[in-house]
Amino acid sequence: MACRRTLQLCRTGLLRNFDRQQQLRHSRSYGRDVAIIGAPFKKGQRLAGVEQGPRVMREAGLIEKLRDLGHNVEDRGDLNFDAFKDDPRNYVLNPKAVGAATKKVSKAVEQAVRDDKLTVTLGGDHSISIGTIHGHARAEPNLCLLWIDAHADINTPLTTPSGNIHGTPLSFLVNQLKDTIPWAALPSFDWLQPCLNITDIAFVGLRDLDPGERYILQKFNITSFSIHEVDRFGIHEVIARSLEAVNPKGDRPIHMSFDIDSVDPAATGATGTPVPGGLTFREGMFIAEHVYRTGLLSALDLVEVNPEVGSRQDKVNTVMTAVEVLTACLGKKREGNLLPGYQLPMP
Repeated sequence: MACRRTLQLCRTGLLRNFDRQQQLRHSRSYGRDVAIIGAPFKKGQRLAGVEQGPRVMREAGLIEKLRDLGHNVEDRGDLNFDAFKDDPRNYVLNPKAVGAATKKVSKAVEQAVRDDKLTVTLGGDHSISIGTIHGHARAEPNLCLLWIDAHADINTPLTTPSGNIHGTPLSFLVNQLKDTIPWAALPSFDWLQPCLNITDIAFVGLRDLDPGERYILQKFNITSFSIHEVDRFGIHEVIARSLEAVNPKGDRPIHMSFDIDSVDPAATGATGTPVPGGLTFREGMFIAEHVYRTGLLSALDLVEVNPEVGSRQDKVNTVMTAVEVLTACLGKKREGNLLPGYQLPMP
C-alpha cells in the first residue's frame, strides 16, 4: 500500500510539474507565423485517394480556421511529385517515387522552418514523414518526435510484410537502424542521412505491430504507449510521460506526426489502414491541446486521410476530425477561445 501511494504521489508530481511548465509556455503560441505545405502523395502504399487529403482538409476550412485563431498563415500550396513508369519493387514498393518525393518534402519543410514558420504538412500517406522529419531536423537538429499512430511504422525494408514504405519511414531516419537499410539497393534515398536517435521518439496509440517492429521497440527500449497503456493510465499521464521521456528539460522543439488512423475508425473510417479500438476523438483532441500548451510545437504532419475509403459519412467524420486536431494543435480550445486583448464592447 505504501509503495502504491508513493507511485501515485510521483505521478501526481510529474503531472503537476508538466502542467506548470505548460502554463508558462502556451502563451508563446498565439499569433504564430504558420506555413501550410500540401504533400498529395500516395506511392508509399497501394490505395488511391490519400493524395486528396490536402485538398479536402483545405476545403473543410482549415486555413480560415487557423487565421481565426490569430495566426498569420501562409499556404505554400501543394508540392508536385514526379511520376516514374519504371519503378520496380526492390525490397519496398515504388522506391524511386518515394525517394524523390520525400527529398522534395524535406527541402520544403527545411525552408519553412528556417523561415521561422510553424510548419504544417498535409498528407498524403505516412511515407512523407521521411521528408518532413528529415527537413525539420536539418533546420532544428535538437528536435524530439511524438508519433501518434495505430502503427509504429518502424519496419525496415527487410522486415516489412507488405513492402509499403508508409510502414517503414522511421527505420530510414533512426541512427541505430542505419545498418539494417539496404542503402545500395535503394539509390533513390542516397540523399538521406539518419537524423534521429531512439531516445528522441515517443509513440502513442499503438495497437497493430508487425514482429520486426515489436522486436525493434523491445530491443532498443523505445518509449511507447500502446492503447492498453492509454486505457490503463489515461491519456493525460501518457502524454506527460511521453514528453518527459523525450524532452525532460522542456527545451527541445517538438515534431508531431499524427496519423489519422490513431483515432478509432468509428470517427475516422476514411483511412487506408483502420484498426479498431483506437483513441477516442476526445483523446486525440487532448493530445493536440497538450502539445499546443507546451509552446514547443515546431512542425506537424497530419496524414492518411483518404476520402475514397469508407462511406460518405466516414469521409465527413474523418475530415472533420483531422481539421479539429490540426486547429487544436495551434490553439483552438474546446472551452472556447479568448484572444489576447479582447474587451467587452460598451454601449
